[in-house]
Amino acid sequence: MTDSVLSKIAEKLNCARSAAIFCHVRPDGDALGSGLALVLAMRNAGTNACLYCEEEVPERLSIFPAMQTVKTQLPTQADFDLMISVDCADVTRMGVFATAYRKFKGTTINIDHHISNDKFAKLNYVCDCTATCEIIPEVLSVAGFELTKDIADLLAMGLLTDSGNFTHSDVSAKTFSVASSLRAAGADFSSIGYAMFTKQSKNRAVLYARVLSKMRFCLDDRLVFLTVTQKDFAETGTEKSQTEGFVDYPLSIDGVEVSIAVMEVKKGQYKASLRSKRVNVNAVASEFGGGGHILASGCMLFGEYEEVIERLTYAVYKQL
Repeated sequence: MTDSVLSKIAEKLNCARSAAIFCHVRPDGDALGSGLALVLAMRNAGTNACLYCEEEVPERLSIFPAMQTVKTQLPTQADFDLMISVDCADVTRMGVFATAYRKFKGTTINIDHHISNDKFAKLNYVCDCTATCEIIPEVLSVAGFELTKDIADLLAMGLLTDSGNFTHSDVSAKTFSVASSLRAAGADFSSIGYAMFTKQSKNRAVLYARVLSKMRFCLDDRLVFLTVTQKDFAETGTEKSQTEGFVDYPLSIDGVEVSIAVMEVKKGQYKASLRSKRVNVNAVASEFGGGGHILASGCMLFGEYEEVIERLTYAVYKQL
């Protein structure tokens, strides 16, 4: 069945004259890498393609020229043959573009790696794996698109980002096989890894120290909360994209099984990013309308801060 869907997607990619590709709000390396890799491959094949995202590309991820081509608005007279979503578990993750995607009368394609994906497109290619950038090379191969160095670099960025530099438990033999093929195509894993995991501004370092100083341990130290408030951003001169990776740190502490980074979006609204060594945090996030992977998920909660912490704690407790 998946082979049949992949063949149909490849056929549509080859026949399209123009395509709009969408990634999720608050874009990460996997969303941008998979989306832009597909854009470049389609452009190289003669298709007019562009990646659209509700938000500007975070400065930390602006390491390739292709990042400058991402648009935040659809053209007024849009005439697309295809609308393609990448790295979106549900249509709402596209933010302001969700309505246009739902109303589109042409072919919609959904390429994603989240276990919680609800198959919202006409053609869905969803594989539960480390990253959407692990899937895109297969899509390109079946479509007969060339894997250039520029494309390989973008895919390597997404693979490194969503695998936690190949440290996450869902990294498989296939993940390394894909990484090998990207390296063979010229992907510079060393430079990309440095940009993703090591390089940072002084302001981000100050924010990180501040957030770690407020670590909160719960459930006999099996659960840790990291909290980032709007005040933290304002006083350190940082913004939300600079919190990438914060949530992974508590899992390095002996005995900690679940880490949750709670970011204040605005008064009474919090975005929770959940990571775990073994606990099903997808089930936790699902209680609040979110989702993702078994060991890495996210959700949005509303209410007073202490109430949010209490609700998340109880939801984790039920999964321990």
